[in-house]
Amino acid sequence: MSMGSWRVNRRTFLRGTGVSLGLPWLECMEGAAGQSAGASFPARLVALYFGFGVALPKPDSDEKRWRWFPEGTGFDYQFTETLRPLEPHRERLTILGGLSHPNGRRMGAHDTGDTFLTAAFLNNKMLRNSISLDQVAAQAALDQTRCSSLVMSTDGGVGEPTRSSTLSYDDRGRPIPALNQPQQIFDRFFGSGDADFLASGRRLRSASSMLDQVLDDSRSLRRRLGVQDQDKLDEYLTSVRQIEQSVKRSQQWLEVPRPELTDEERDLLHLEADDEAPLMYIRTMYDLIYLACRTDSTRVATYQITNMADCSSLAAKFPQLQGFKDSLHSLAHGWDKPGGSENLGRWDRFMAEQLAYFLERMATAREGDASLLDRSLVLYGSSNSETHNNSNYPLVLAGGQRLGFAHGRFLTLSDQIPMSNLFVTMLNQMGVPCEQFADSTGDIGELLV
Repeated sequence: MSMGSWRVNRRTFLRGTGVSLGLPWLECMEGAAGQSAGASFPARLVALYFGFGVALPKPDSDEKRWRWFPEGTGFDYQFTETLRPLEPHRERLTILGGLSHPNGRRMGAHDTGDTFLTAAFLNNKMLRNSISLDQVAAQAALDQTRCSSLVMSTDGGVGEPTRSSTLSYDDRGRPIPALNQPQQIFDRFFGSGDADFLASGRRLRSASSMLDQVLDDSRSLRRRLGVQDQDKLDEYLTSVRQIEQSVKRSQQWLEVPRPELTDEERDLLHLEADDEAPLMYIRTMYDLIYLACRTDSTRVATYQITNMADCSSLAAKFPQLQGFKDSLHSLAHGWDKPGGSENLGRWDRFMAEQLAYFLERMATAREGDASLLDRSLVLYGSSNSETHNNSNYPLVLAGGQRLGFAHGRFLTLSDQIPMSNLFVTMLNQMGVPCEQFADSTGDIGELLV
Protein backbone atom coordinates (compact mmCIF):
# COMPACT_ATOMS: atom_id res chain seq x y z
CA MET A 1 0.00 0.00 0.00
CA SER A 2 1.40 3.43 -0.92
CA MET A 3 1.72 6.08 1.76
CA GLY A 4 -0.64 8.31 -0.23
CA SER A 5 -3.53 5.84 0.11
CA TRP A 6 -3.16 5.16 3.84
CA ARG A 7 -5.34 7.46 5.87
CA VAL A 8 -6.12 7.90 9.55
CA ASN A 9 -9.39 9.29 10.86
CA ARG A 10 -9.00 12.55 12.76
CA ARG A 11 -10.64 10.91 15.77
CA THR A 12 -8.23 7.97 15.94
CA PHE A 13 -6.83 7.38 19.44
CA LEU A 14 -3.83 5.42 20.66
CA ARG A 15 -5.18 2.88 23.12
CA GLY A 16 -3.47 0.87 25.83
CA THR A 17 -4.57 -0.93 28.97
CA GLY A 18 -6.97 1.49 30.59
CA VAL A 19 -5.59 4.56 28.80
CA SER A 20 -6.05 6.39 25.53
CA LEU A 21 -4.25 9.29 23.91
CA GLY A 22 -5.59 11.66 21.29
CA LEU A 23 -3.48 12.22 18.18
CA PRO A 24 -2.52 15.64 16.83
CA TRP A 25 -3.10 16.39 13.17
CA LEU A 26 -0.90 14.22 10.93
CA GLU A 27 -0.21 14.33 7.20
CA CYS A 28 -1.95 10.96 6.79
CA MET A 29 -5.18 12.56 8.06
CA GLU A 30 -5.69 14.38 4.78
CA GLY A 31 -8.50 13.35 2.46
CA ALA A 32 -8.11 10.53 -0.04
CA ALA A 33 -6.06 11.05 -3.19
CA GLY A 34 -7.89 13.11 -5.76
CA GLN A 35 -9.67 15.36 -3.23
CA SER A 36 -8.85 19.04 -3.02
CA ALA A 37 -6.17 19.94 -0.50
CA GLY A 38 -8.64 21.27 2.06
CA ALA A 39 -11.54 18.91 1.44
CA SER A 40 -11.05 16.90 4.63
CA PHE A 41 -10.79 19.91 6.94
CA PRO A 42 -13.80 21.53 8.56
CA ALA A 43 -14.89 25.15 8.31
CA ARG A 44 -15.29 27.04 11.58
CA LEU A 45 -17.09 30.14 12.79
CA VAL A 46 -16.12 32.44 15.67
CA ALA A 47 -18.22 35.50 16.56
CA LEU A 48 -16.92 38.13 19.00
CA TYR A 49 -18.92 41.07 20.34
CA PHE A 50 -18.31 44.23 22.35
CA GLY A 51 -20.96 46.68 23.52
CA PHE A 52 -21.48 50.46 23.43
CA GLY A 53 -19.79 51.18 20.12
CA VAL A 54 -16.54 52.99 19.34
CA ALA A 55 -14.91 56.41 19.06
CA LEU A 56 -15.84 58.13 15.79
CA PRO A 57 -14.56 61.73 15.87
CA LYS A 58 -15.03 63.75 12.70
CA PRO A 59 -12.39 63.26 10.00
CA ASP A 60 -11.25 66.88 10.51
CA SER A 61 -11.15 66.61 14.31
CA ASP A 62 -7.96 67.01 16.35
CA GLU A 63 -8.65 63.48 17.63
CA LYS A 64 -9.23 61.91 14.22
CA ARG A 65 -6.33 59.48 14.75
CA TRP A 66 -8.53 57.74 17.36
CA ARG A 67 -11.36 57.18 14.91
CA TRP A 68 -12.17 53.44 14.79
CA PHE A 69 -12.71 53.24 11.03
CA PRO A 70 -9.54 53.54 8.90
CA GLU A 71 -8.56 56.48 6.72
CA GLY A 72 -9.12 55.97 3.01
CA THR A 73 -11.03 53.10 1.41
CA GLY A 74 -10.43 49.95 -0.57
CA PHE A 75 -6.94 48.45 -0.58
CA ASP A 76 -5.25 51.80 0.08
CA TYR A 77 -6.65 52.43 3.52
CA GLN A 78 -4.53 53.27 6.56
CA PHE A 79 -5.19 52.06 10.08
CA THR A 80 -5.66 54.76 12.69
CA GLU A 81 -4.11 54.45 16.14
CA THR A 82 -7.16 52.50 17.25
CA LEU A 83 -6.86 49.45 14.99
CA ARG A 84 -3.11 49.67 14.36
CA PRO A 85 -2.53 46.41 16.32
CA LEU A 86 -4.27 44.63 13.43
CA GLU A 87 -1.68 45.79 10.87
CA PRO A 88 0.22 42.46 10.91
CA HIS A 89 -3.02 40.74 9.86
CA ARG A 90 -3.97 43.22 7.15
CA GLU A 91 -4.00 40.59 4.40
CA ARG A 92 -6.09 38.25 6.56
CA LEU A 93 -8.98 40.60 7.30
CA THR A 94 -11.49 43.08 5.93
CA ILE A 95 -12.77 46.14 7.79
CA LEU A 96 -16.47 46.54 7.01
CA GLY A 97 -18.37 49.81 7.08
CA GLY A 98 -22.01 50.67 6.41
CA LEU A 99 -23.65 47.43 7.55
CA SER A 100 -26.26 47.11 10.29
CA HIS A 101 -29.51 45.31 11.00
CA PRO A 102 -32.52 47.34 9.75
CA ASN A 103 -34.53 45.99 12.68
CA GLY A 104 -31.81 47.21 15.02
CA ARG A 105 -32.23 50.75 13.72
CA ARG A 106 -35.83 50.61 14.98
CA MET A 107 -34.77 49.56 18.49
CA GLY A 108 -33.53 51.43 21.56
CA ALA A 109 -30.00 52.77 21.73
CA HIS A 110 -28.59 49.95 23.85
CA ASP A 111 -31.09 47.20 23.02
CA THR A 112 -29.30 45.58 20.10
CA GLY A 113 -26.70 43.25 21.62
CA ASP A 114 -29.31 40.48 21.75
CA THR A 115 -29.82 40.68 17.99
CA PHE A 116 -26.22 41.05 16.78
CA LEU A 117 -26.30 37.48 15.40
CA THR A 118 -30.06 37.15 14.85
CA ALA A 119 -31.21 40.36 13.04
CA ALA A 120 -34.54 40.11 14.89
CA PHE A 121 -36.68 42.99 16.16
CA LEU A 122 -37.14 43.28 19.93
CA ASN A 123 -38.91 45.82 22.09
CA ASN A 124 -40.86 45.80 25.37
CA LYS A 125 -43.81 44.08 23.67
CA MET A 126 -41.89 41.76 21.35
CA LEU A 127 -39.24 39.86 23.28
CA ARG A 128 -39.13 36.73 21.15
CA ASN A 129 -35.78 36.43 19.40
CA SER A 130 -34.87 34.15 16.48
CA ILE A 131 -32.07 31.70 15.75
CA SER A 132 -28.56 33.14 15.75
CA LEU A 133 -25.98 32.78 13.00
CA ASP A 134 -23.75 30.54 15.08
CA GLN A 135 -26.52 28.08 15.84
CA VAL A 136 -27.42 27.73 12.16
CA ALA A 137 -23.79 26.77 11.55
CA ALA A 138 -23.78 24.50 14.62
CA GLN A 139 -26.82 22.55 13.41
CA ALA A 140 -24.98 21.70 10.20
CA ALA A 141 -22.22 19.92 12.15
CA LEU A 142 -24.34 18.59 14.97
CA ASP A 143 -22.97 15.04 15.12
CA GLN A 144 -19.40 15.78 14.10
CA THR A 145 -17.91 17.30 17.27
CA ARG A 146 -18.09 16.73 21.01
CA CYS A 147 -19.94 20.01 21.54
CA SER A 148 -22.09 21.61 18.87
CA SER A 149 -20.93 25.07 19.94
CA LEU A 150 -18.98 26.94 22.58
CA VAL A 151 -21.01 29.85 23.98
CA MET A 152 -19.08 32.23 26.23
CA SER A 153 -19.42 35.68 27.73
CA THR A 154 -17.75 37.65 30.50
CA ASP A 155 -20.98 37.77 32.50
CA GLY A 156 -22.21 34.25 31.82
CA GLY A 157 -25.78 32.98 31.80
CA VAL A 158 -28.37 34.72 29.62
CA GLY A 159 -28.86 38.11 31.27
CA GLU A 160 -32.15 39.86 30.63
CA PRO A 161 -33.97 40.81 27.41
CA THR A 162 -32.25 43.69 25.56
CA ARG A 163 -29.32 43.38 28.00
CA SER A 164 -28.44 39.82 27.12
CA SER A 165 -25.22 38.19 28.32
CA THR A 166 -25.18 35.68 25.47
CA LEU A 167 -25.00 36.06 21.70
CA SER A 168 -26.50 32.65 20.94
CA TYR A 169 -30.15 31.71 20.43
CA ASP A 170 -31.64 28.35 19.50
CA ASP A 171 -34.11 27.61 16.71
CA ARG A 172 -36.98 28.85 18.89
CA GLY A 173 -35.24 32.09 19.74
CA ARG A 174 -34.42 31.04 23.30
CA PRO A 175 -31.13 32.32 24.74
CA ILE A 176 -28.40 29.73 25.22
CA PRO A 177 -26.63 30.26 28.56
CA ALA A 178 -23.03 31.40 28.17
CA LEU A 179 -20.10 29.99 30.13
CA ASN A 180 -17.78 32.47 31.82
CA GLN A 181 -15.50 30.42 34.08
CA PRO A 182 -12.27 29.41 32.30
CA GLN A 183 -11.74 26.36 34.50
CA GLN A 184 -15.27 25.09 33.81
CA ILE A 185 -14.80 25.54 30.07
CA PHE A 186 -11.46 23.76 30.17
CA ASP A 187 -12.88 20.85 32.18
CA ARG A 188 -15.79 20.44 29.80
CA PHE A 189 -13.63 20.37 26.68
CA PHE A 190 -10.31 18.94 27.84
CA GLY A 191 -10.65 17.61 31.38
CA SER A 192 -12.85 15.00 32.98
CA GLY A 193 -15.91 17.19 32.46
CA ASP A 194 -17.42 19.77 34.78
CA ALA A 195 -19.85 18.70 37.49
CA ASP A 196 -23.02 19.77 35.67
CA PHE A 197 -21.93 18.07 32.45
CA LEU A 198 -21.00 14.86 34.24
CA ALA A 199 -24.26 14.83 36.19
CA SER A 200 -26.27 15.21 33.00
CA GLY A 201 -24.18 12.45 31.44
CA ARG A 202 -25.01 10.04 34.26
CA ARG A 203 -28.70 10.67 33.64
CA LEU A 204 -28.53 10.05 29.91
CA ARG A 205 -29.23 6.33 29.82
CA SER A 206 -32.15 6.54 32.23
CA ALA A 207 -33.46 9.60 30.40
CA SER A 208 -33.33 7.70 27.14
CA SER A 209 -35.41 4.81 28.50
CA MET A 210 -37.91 7.23 30.02
CA LEU A 211 -38.26 8.97 26.68
CA ASP A 212 -39.11 5.64 25.04
CA GLN A 213 -41.86 5.11 27.61
CA VAL A 214 -43.18 8.64 27.11
CA LEU A 215 -43.31 8.15 23.37
CA ASP A 216 -45.17 4.83 23.69
CA ASP A 217 -47.67 6.29 26.12
CA SER A 218 -48.12 9.37 23.94
CA ARG A 219 -48.87 7.35 20.84
CA SER A 220 -51.50 5.37 22.75
CA LEU A 221 -53.01 8.61 24.06
CA ARG A 222 -53.06 10.27 20.67
CA ARG A 223 -55.57 7.80 19.27
CA ARG A 224 -58.10 8.98 21.83
CA LEU A 225 -57.70 12.70 21.23
CA GLY A 226 -59.54 15.16 19.03
CA VAL A 227 -57.84 16.84 16.05
CA GLN A 228 -56.93 20.03 17.93
CA ASP A 229 -55.39 18.15 20.84
CA GLN A 230 -53.59 15.85 18.44
CA ASP A 231 -51.89 18.90 16.93
CA LYS A 232 -50.81 20.06 20.37
CA LEU A 233 -49.54 16.60 21.22
CA ASP A 234 -47.66 16.37 17.92
CA GLU A 235 -45.90 19.62 18.75
CA TYR A 236 -44.96 18.17 22.13
CA LEU A 237 -43.75 14.92 20.55
CA THR A 238 -41.55 16.90 18.17
CA SER A 239 -39.80 18.54 21.12
CA VAL A 240 -39.47 15.13 22.83
CA ARG A 241 -37.85 13.68 19.74
CA GLN A 242 -35.43 16.59 19.64
CA ILE A 243 -34.46 15.89 23.23
CA GLU A 244 -34.10 12.19 22.46
CA GLN A 245 -31.78 12.95 19.56
CA SER A 246 -29.75 15.27 21.76
CA VAL A 247 -29.46 12.52 24.38
CA LYS A 248 -28.21 10.03 21.80
CA ARG A 249 -25.65 12.50 20.45
CA SER A 250 -24.38 13.19 23.95
CA GLN A 251 -24.15 9.48 24.76
CA GLN A 252 -21.97 8.88 21.72
CA TRP A 253 -19.38 11.30 23.08
CA LEU A 254 -19.37 10.13 26.70
CA GLU A 255 -16.98 7.29 25.94
CA VAL A 256 -14.70 9.27 23.62
CA PRO A 257 -11.57 10.54 25.40
CA ARG A 258 -11.10 14.27 25.40
CA PRO A 259 -8.22 15.54 23.26
CA GLU A 260 -4.78 15.90 24.81
CA LEU A 261 -3.03 19.27 24.91
CA THR A 262 0.69 19.81 24.68
CA ASP A 263 2.61 20.97 27.77
CA GLU A 264 3.18 24.30 26.04
CA GLU A 265 -0.54 24.81 25.51
CA ARG A 266 -1.34 23.91 29.11
CA ASP A 267 1.30 26.29 30.43
CA LEU A 268 -0.08 29.10 28.29
CA LEU A 269 -3.54 28.90 29.82
CA HIS A 270 -4.38 30.94 32.91
CA LEU A 271 -7.44 29.09 34.15
CA GLU A 272 -7.36 31.01 37.39
CA ALA A 273 -8.07 34.22 35.44
CA ASP A 274 -11.19 36.08 36.45
CA ASP A 275 -12.94 39.33 35.64
CA GLU A 276 -10.61 41.25 37.96
CA ALA A 277 -7.77 40.97 35.41
CA PRO A 278 -9.17 41.89 31.96
CA LEU A 279 -6.01 41.28 29.92
CA MET A 280 -5.40 37.79 31.29
CA TYR A 281 -9.09 36.91 31.33
CA ILE A 282 -9.83 37.93 27.73
CA ARG A 283 -6.70 36.20 26.41
CA THR A 284 -7.56 33.03 28.33
CA MET A 285 -11.03 33.02 26.79
CA TYR A 286 -9.45 33.48 23.36
CA ASP A 287 -7.01 30.65 24.10
CA LEU A 288 -9.91 28.36 24.98
CA ILE A 289 -11.63 29.15 21.68
CA TYR A 290 -8.39 28.48 19.81
CA LEU A 291 -7.86 25.13 21.54
CA ALA A 292 -11.48 24.08 21.02
CA CYS A 293 -11.07 24.78 17.30
CA ARG A 294 -7.62 23.21 16.99
CA THR A 295 -8.76 19.96 18.60
CA ASP A 296 -12.02 20.00 16.61
CA SER A 297 -13.96 19.82 19.86
CA THR A 298 -16.36 22.31 18.30
CA ARG A 299 -16.54 24.26 15.07
CA VAL A 300 -18.63 27.15 16.33
CA ALA A 301 -17.85 29.60 19.13
CA THR A 302 -19.23 32.90 20.37
CA TYR A 303 -17.75 35.23 22.95
CA GLN A 304 -19.56 38.32 24.20
CA ILE A 305 -16.60 40.22 25.64
CA THR A 306 -18.65 43.14 26.90
CA ASN A 307 -22.39 43.67 26.67
CA MET A 308 -24.95 46.47 26.69
CA ALA A 309 -25.60 46.39 30.42
CA ASP A 310 -24.06 49.02 32.66
CA CYS A 311 -23.65 48.65 36.42
CA SER A 312 -24.95 45.09 36.40
CA SER A 313 -22.21 43.87 34.03
CA LEU A 314 -18.94 42.39 35.24
CA ALA A 315 -17.27 43.72 32.09
CA ALA A 316 -18.34 47.32 32.79
CA LYS A 317 -15.36 47.73 35.11
CA PHE A 318 -12.82 46.31 32.65
CA PRO A 319 -11.44 49.73 31.57
CA GLN A 320 -10.94 50.85 35.16
CA LEU A 321 -9.23 47.59 36.08
CA GLN A 322 -6.98 48.10 33.06
CA GLY A 323 -5.98 51.58 34.26
CA PHE A 324 -8.56 53.79 32.57
CA LYS A 325 -10.33 56.51 34.52
CA ASP A 326 -13.91 55.64 33.62
CA SER A 327 -16.16 52.62 33.31
CA LEU A 328 -16.94 51.29 29.86
CA HIS A 329 -20.33 53.00 29.78
CA SER A 330 -18.83 56.35 30.79
CA LEU A 331 -16.03 56.03 28.22
CA ALA A 332 -18.59 55.31 25.51
CA HIS A 333 -20.83 58.22 26.46
CA GLY A 334 -17.92 60.64 26.68
CA TRP A 335 -16.36 59.95 23.27
CA ASP A 336 -17.53 63.34 21.85
CA LYS A 337 -16.26 65.40 24.80
CA PRO A 338 -12.78 67.01 24.77
CA GLY A 339 -10.30 64.17 25.06
CA GLY A 340 -13.11 61.64 25.02
CA SER A 341 -12.30 60.14 21.62
CA GLU A 342 -8.74 59.44 22.69
CA ASN A 343 -9.91 57.86 25.96
CA LEU A 344 -12.37 55.55 24.22
CA GLY A 345 -9.97 55.05 21.32
CA ARG A 346 -7.27 53.79 23.64
CA TRP A 347 -9.73 51.29 25.07
CA ASP A 348 -10.73 50.26 21.55
CA ARG A 349 -7.03 49.72 20.81
CA PHE A 350 -6.67 47.54 23.89
CA MET A 351 -9.50 45.41 22.53
CA ALA A 352 -7.88 45.32 19.08
CA GLU A 353 -4.65 44.10 20.67
CA GLN A 354 -6.48 41.12 22.13
CA LEU A 355 -8.11 40.36 18.79
CA ALA A 356 -4.68 40.52 17.13
CA TYR A 357 -3.40 38.05 19.74
CA PHE A 358 -6.21 35.60 18.88
CA LEU A 359 -5.73 35.97 15.12
CA GLU A 360 -2.01 35.31 15.52
CA ARG A 361 -2.71 32.08 17.37
CA MET A 362 -5.12 30.94 14.68
CA ALA A 363 -2.82 32.02 11.85
CA THR A 364 0.26 30.21 13.15
CA ALA A 365 -1.50 26.90 13.83
CA ARG A 366 -0.96 24.68 10.78
CA GLU A 367 -3.63 22.37 9.47
CA GLY A 368 -2.42 20.53 6.42
CA ASP A 369 -1.26 23.03 3.81
CA ALA A 370 -2.99 26.01 5.41
CA SER A 371 -3.57 27.62 8.80
CA LEU A 372 -6.44 27.24 11.21
CA LEU A 373 -7.44 30.81 10.39
CA ASP A 374 -7.54 30.06 6.66
CA ARG A 375 -10.50 27.73 7.25
CA SER A 376 -12.14 29.78 10.00
CA LEU A 377 -14.33 32.87 9.80
CA VAL A 378 -13.86 35.32 12.66
CA LEU A 379 -16.46 38.09 12.97
CA TYR A 380 -15.67 40.86 15.47
CA GLY A 381 -17.78 43.91 16.14
CA SER A 382 -20.48 45.87 17.92
CA SER A 383 -24.11 46.75 17.26
CA ASN A 384 -23.52 50.47 17.92
CA SER A 385 -21.29 52.76 15.94
CA GLU A 386 -21.27 55.66 18.38
CA THR A 387 -22.85 54.65 21.64
CA HIS A 388 -26.43 55.66 20.74
CA ASN A 389 -26.30 54.95 17.02
CA ASN A 390 -27.57 51.58 15.80
CA SER A 391 -26.26 51.91 12.24
CA ASN A 392 -22.86 51.54 10.54
CA TYR A 393 -21.65 48.80 12.86
CA PRO A 394 -17.87 48.64 13.37
CA LEU A 395 -17.02 45.18 11.99
CA VAL A 396 -13.94 43.11 11.22
CA LEU A 397 -14.18 39.88 9.22
CA ALA A 398 -11.00 37.81 9.37
CA GLY A 399 -9.84 34.46 7.98
CA GLY A 400 -11.54 32.16 5.53
CA GLN A 401 -9.11 32.47 2.62
CA ARG A 402 -9.54 28.74 1.98
CA LEU A 403 -13.30 29.31 2.08
CA GLY A 404 -13.15 31.78 -0.79
CA PHE A 405 -12.78 35.11 1.00
CA ALA A 406 -10.51 37.90 -0.27
CA HIS A 407 -9.12 40.38 2.25
CA GLY A 408 -6.85 43.40 2.62
CA ARG A 409 -9.53 46.09 2.22
CA PHE A 410 -11.64 48.62 4.04
CA LEU A 411 -14.93 47.78 2.34
CA THR A 412 -17.66 50.39 2.74
CA LEU A 413 -21.11 49.17 1.73
CA SER A 414 -24.45 50.87 1.25
CA ASP A 415 -26.55 51.24 4.38
CA GLN A 416 -29.34 49.65 2.33
CA ILE A 417 -27.55 46.30 2.53
CA PRO A 418 -28.66 44.42 5.67
CA MET A 419 -25.96 42.80 7.78
CA SER A 420 -27.82 39.51 7.35
CA ASN A 421 -26.47 39.46 3.78
CA LEU A 422 -23.07 39.00 5.40
CA PHE A 423 -24.47 36.02 7.32
CA VAL A 424 -25.77 34.42 4.13
CA THR A 425 -22.35 34.84 2.52
CA MET A 426 -20.53 33.36 5.50
CA LEU A 427 -22.82 30.34 5.80
CA ASN A 428 -22.72 29.49 2.11
CA GLN A 429 -18.92 29.71 1.99
CA MET A 430 -18.75 27.43 5.04
CA GLY A 431 -20.73 24.82 3.15
CA VAL A 432 -23.99 25.50 4.98
CA PRO A 433 -26.53 26.20 2.20
CA CYS A 434 -28.48 29.37 3.02
CA GLU A 435 -30.77 31.25 0.66
CA GLN A 436 -32.27 33.50 3.33
CA PHE A 437 -31.33 34.61 6.82
CA ALA A 438 -33.84 36.88 8.59
CA ASP A 439 -34.19 40.01 6.43
CA SER A 440 -31.39 39.22 3.97
CA THR A 441 -31.72 40.26 0.32
CA GLY A 442 -28.78 38.32 -1.11
CA ASP A 443 -25.10 37.81 -0.49
CA ILE A 444 -22.07 40.13 -0.55
CA GLY A 445 -20.03 39.02 -3.53
CA GLU A 446 -17.44 41.80 -3.02
CA LEU A 447 -16.03 39.77 -0.13
CA LEU A 448 -15.19 36.77 -2.30
CA VAL A 449 -12.37 35.90 -4.63
